[in-house]
Amino acid sequence: MLLSTHPNLQACDDFYEALIATHQGLATAQSHALNARLVLLLANHIGHQGTLLHALELARASAGLAPAAADPVERGAVTPVALVHAAA
Repeated sequence: MLLSTHPNLQACDDFYEALIATHQGLATAQSHALNARLVLLLANHIGHQGTLLHALELARASAGLAPAAADPVERGAVTPVALVHAAA
């Protein structure tokens, strides 16, 4: 599955307004956690590893950042943006 980068979102202004409204009243940490959950929900919906990795590369590049290191040792430790919840 290839990542489509052509405009495909219907009512994009409405979606943007809903996205902003979803973040209203949240602290920065809560907003980051919400974004992380949203990314994971959408990644699960897409489900194709190659497409998701391509999206990560494009997102870094569009932000003017160098590609992520492929070697886990080079990447270093990752600090999660949300608490991990144990199953009850």
